[in-house]
Amino acid sequence: MSTEQLNVDLLKGFSPLDGLKRDNLAALARKVQLRELSPGQILFKEGDTEKRTFYVASGILELIDQGKVVETIHGGTDPAKNPVAPVFPRRVSARARDRVKFISIDSDLLDVMLTWDQTGTYEVSELQGKSDDSGDDWMTMLLQTKAFHKIPPANIQAIFMRMQQINYKSGDVILKQGSEGDYFYVLTRGAAVVTRETPLSKEGIKLAELQVGDTFGEEALISDAKRNATVTMSAEGSVMRLGKDDFKTLLNEPMLDWVDTDQAQQIIQGGGQWLDVRLPSEFENHHHDGAINIPLYFMRLKISTLDHDKKYVVCCDTGRRSSAGAYILNERGYQAYVLSGGVNKE
Repeated sequence: MSTEQLNVDLLKGFSPLDGLKRDNLAALARKVQLRELSPGQILFKEGDTEKRTFYVASGILELIDQGKVVETIHGGTDPAKNPVAPVFPRRVSARARDRVKFISIDSDLLDVMLTWDQTGTYEVSELQGKSDDSGDDWMTMLLQTKAFHKIPPANIQAIFMRMQQINYKSGDVILKQGSEGDYFYVLTRGAAVVTRETPLSKEGIKLAELQVGDTFGEEALISDAKRNATVTMSAEGSVMRLGKDDFKTLLNEPMLDWVDTDQAQQIIQGGGQWLDVRLPSEFENHHHDGAINIPLYFMRLKISTLDHDKKYVVCCDTGRRSSAGAYILNERGYQAYVLSGGVNKE
């Protein structure tokens, strides 16, 4: 199955994409690809529940019910302007009769972008810094994350409108380990490195390298603690920042799913995993059976070792650190829940 980049004019030929503002449609075009099916290839099967929105750009797609072709969609015709079999689970299967080019879009992303576009009074370009040629890319990256699908569109509008752009040179420190948390950041241009000073390493252990679209600074805001790492620009660039109060009310609260002990146990019994974000010494003293331990300050470094298909119940002593850990997981597409009250409440 080959792919190629899309242009805005092609997307404008489909409904409801034709209702998006041009700048927002351009941002979507950069994140969506035109794909190809060979004759006889299956696009999806009856009963499929994956939330993807499909459009036929060219060729003929057959819709099949109980082995019989019940409809054919010809690219370039009026029926092809609408999504293919949009009801979930799919009531039919879809198969290419000849060589078919199609568009596949994450349905949740499309819904968020449509709602945001239609409830907002601005276009992406209004939020771009004049020196930032890729100002809409970071916004689209955030909108594509599963976590943002939990946030009400009105909140998303307010988040982007209240963010401030700050420019930095290479070597500038954006936030310092041990300082008070005051802002949530999104890297919009350039690159940065996250380091943590330890008794054995005054220069700091490198925890992560940040690229455009990456976020940081949320842990201290959620847990009301000091910054647990230093973030330094490794190339000239810029960030968008959101104040602590706005972050908590607009972004953090809608993103977290709190569970009590009984609900947590049900998740664990259903194949979930306890994830303890306390220090190793705290973990060794007392923890849930079967729990794994990733201290909060190591979360970014170790997150790639976790399973995207598994549900995690994040816990600490009170719930404060675990809420920060769950936020980071949710933001990166993991299914995470916070144990209310923490392990000390039991």
